[in-house]
Amino acid sequence: MLHMQGIRKQFEQTLVLRDVELTLNRGEILALLGPSGCGKSTLLRIIAGLEFADQGQLLLHGQPLNPIPIHRRNFGLMFQDWALFPHRNVGENIEFGLRMEGMAKAQRQQRVAEMLELVGLVGYQRRSVLELSGGERQRVALARSLAPRPQLLMLDEPLGSLDRTLRERLTEELRQIIKAAEVTAIYVTHDQNEAFVVADRLAVMNAGQIVQLATPQAIYQQPKTAFVARFLSLTNLLPIEQQTSLGPELQVVETNLGPFQIQSSQTNAAYLLIRPEAAQIATPASASVQGQVVERSFRGSYQRIDWRYQHGLLQLDVPSSYQLSQGQTLDLTFDAQQLSLVQSDH
Repeated sequence: MLHMQGIRKQFEQTLVLRDVELTLNRGEILALLGPSGCGKSTLLRIIAGLEFADQGQLLLHGQPLNPIPIHRRNFGLMFQDWALFPHRNVGENIEFGLRMEGMAKAQRQQRVAEMLELVGLVGYQRRSVLELSGGERQRVALARSLAPRPQLLMLDEPLGSLDRTLRERLTEELRQIIKAAEVTAIYVTHDQNEAFVVADRLAVMNAGQIVQLATPQAIYQQPKTAFVARFLSLTNLLPIEQQTSLGPELQVVETNLGPFQIQSSQTNAAYLLIRPEAAQIATPASASVQGQVVERSFRGSYQRIDWRYQHGLLQLDVPSSYQLSQGQTLDLTFDAQQLSLVQSDH
């Protein structure tokens, strides 16, 4: 549907986007995920027509997008501040774009009713937006963006101004609403948990480049670089001292925690990633590594521990059913299915 090729953008002496290549498929939700300043919002603004690329090509259904005026692109936009009109009620906010299109009143009212049902606000049509909670305002803004039936919906940190509890609850709702509306969407966020829940695919960005593009599951299971792993809060990265291939899909790596055998075709990796859930309490008969519980915190069904071994410290998750205490000696083994080989950032 939408294809970006060689997109570059520079502000004064700062290169914000570096040869971005990306294809958006019809009907999917694509998340642009990365830290502040990585270029994700600039890329969104270029797609929207609010900025222009210095170099590269942007194609919509195979046709150049730049010559199409913003008001003729039929793109929906939703930002963090929602930008609702305080002097208009809920229904008037939702129908604003429809009125600008010249849609007849009866059709507008029918579409507003459809949108209120879609976002779970039936009966709110005449309510003042000033009376609404943050979550309700977010849903009104989404309904207004979806009302004109956009061919592409763009959301820039839409939940950023909400508190964490409300944000977590609305994230799943947001995906359900977008899917129910059968609209293609680009979702910009710096929050990996939001991106995991909302997106069909993730484009992880760093320093103006897309460093990894895949499904949320694939990126979590196999982050391509140390940056991607750390950005996903996967911080247990052990430098690889030696790597040996035993076959096209089997690697043995030496680390300061010991040797590990990994199912992977990746050669010349820089790090061994140990996910927190890889830790297993050792049985007396198992080959284990000894360490010490430095810190522990209760997380419900599991407990997060800082586990110090001879040459370093790992953050690991073990079931809450184990009674652990600070300073306790703890022998662990590691599930090979929760280990990955990771490249350096350069």
